[in-house]
Amino acid sequence: MKKYIPILMFFGFLFFFQSCASQSSADPKIVNALIDSQEFTFHAERANPTNYDVINVLGSMPNATSTRMLNLDGSYTIDVSKNNLDVTLPYFGRLFNATYGNTANNSYRFTSKDFTINKSQNKKGKWILRIKPNDVRNVDEIIIEIFKNGKAFVSMKSNDRQPISYDGYISKSEVKQEKEKP
Repeated sequence: MKKYIPILMFFGFLFFFQSCASQSSADPKIVNALIDSQEFTFHAERANPTNYDVINVLGSMPNATSTRMLNLDGSYTIDVSKNNLDVTLPYFGRLFNATYGNTANNSYRFTSKDFTINKSQNKKGKWILRIKPNDVRNVDEIIIEIFKNGKAFVSMKSNDRQPISYDGYISKSEVKQEKEKP
């Protein structure tokens, strides 16, 4: 019986590393093609607030983890196309010019048709996209860091609120069909 314990531990160790290695990632050629075409969607999986009031509230909740991240359901996105930037992201933090009554203005929900994108790539293959929307008054800059495997990190810099960042991944943009009016 004692000689089987090391064998079982070895297989358990292999199974653990196999499950860690099987996480999904995209092909680097597909990621480069998406960035070159400027037609992709960022899906936010986690929000990372920087406001310590929010972090303290999150830490004081029952069964809370010690991380500063909020898991999102994946429905929050940034759709980038050549002539349209559609942002739908939640915001957790301090607003300096809050709007009362309409809470939709307190998150990042806007569509921009006048924006500039500056792309750069480092030696290791990581892309950095700096998006400056010119027709949105409260967003100064969106910085998207895209890694070779399709994972992405987004930082939002605003004029009227504290910064926040998001973790997620990019994928090919889905074609949206407009609803016909009766």
